[in-house]
Amino acid sequence: MCRCLATQAVGFSLVSATARAGYRSIVTGCGTDPRASHRLPAGRVAGRAPAGPVWSDSGMDGTGTAATAARLRSVAEAVAGDAAAHLRDLPPPTGATATKSSPTDVVTAADTAVETLVRDRLAALRPGEPVVGEEAGGSAGTADVAWVVDPIDGTVNYLYGLPWYAVSVAAVQAGRTVAGAVAEPASGRLWSAARGGGATCDGRALRVSTATDTALALVGTGFSYRADRRARQALLLSALLPRVRDVRRAGSAALDLCAVAAGWLDGYAEHGTNWWDWAAAALIAEEAGAVVRVPGPPGTEPPEDGLGDDLVLAAAPGVAAGLAGMLRELGAADV
Repeated sequence: MCRCLATQAVGFSLVSATARAGYRSIVTGCGTDPRASHRLPAGRVAGRAPAGPVWSDSGMDGTGTAATAARLRSVAEAVAGDAAAHLRDLPPPTGATATKSSPTDVVTAADTAVETLVRDRLAALRPGEPVVGEEAGGSAGTADVAWVVDPIDGTVNYLYGLPWYAVSVAAVQAGRTVAGAVAEPASGRLWSAARGGGATCDGRALRVSTATDTALALVGTGFSYRADRRARQALLLSALLPRVRDVRRAGSAALDLCAVAAGWLDGYAEHGTNWWDWAAAALIAEEAGAVVRVPGPPGTEPPEDGLGDDLVLAAAPGVAAGLAGMLRELGAADV
């Protein structure tokens, strides 16, 4: 599934009462220094289920209407916000508890604990809807609404004490993201979007950069955990570097996509990410006006555009075609 869309951001946000309560005392805006330390607001108890009724879309047509997307956005914001608050309250990590695709692809106790909390919250707010999570897996099946969750995107950063990591929660219908939220525990930022409802950070409308010259574009990227693929990515990057302003590597695909949405990066391109890495943040970038190309959820046919089966690309409209063409020319399909 390919979503190569440039959409107009709308200054519109539906932040749930739960999310507002959890973030009111810690957020000072999208320019907050991510290294700042924060405390939970008075009266907030980490690990408690959010108050309020179970959310329901009864009466909706199930095809991704604006009203449905807005409801799902509020749930994603509330759950991601609670998970970020819980993660801040956990003891600092002392090491990895397991590895996955390679010895450098680590899992911490916090990854498992946060995903468990997210699943519990979603079961309370959206009973019966399946969850696909990085740590515990799952399948979207044929459910009308499913949830795609990354409890900590940027686990290595978290393990090392670097502040660039986030909780990502996305609602999908028929494999297409209709709402999502990305919460940063270190800075307190809360990014979110609903399809057709715009993208915000801390309630402020997001808009991509006005860049038009790829030679002056600041581009984000990331690297695989597999050594052989990292070598191929390094070759592509070495050819790209002389042709753009510069390259940044923050260590979280979700936050790189949010940075495109905010205009902090002009573009982002990375091979080898997973559905949960980009499910929420790609929509945030798209709703902020970015041209977005994603490989699609597991089991779907990737785009046949010469960029490789699993490339995620997001860029401001003024440089999107140029950046895609440059990557294609430099051999992105072979990475």
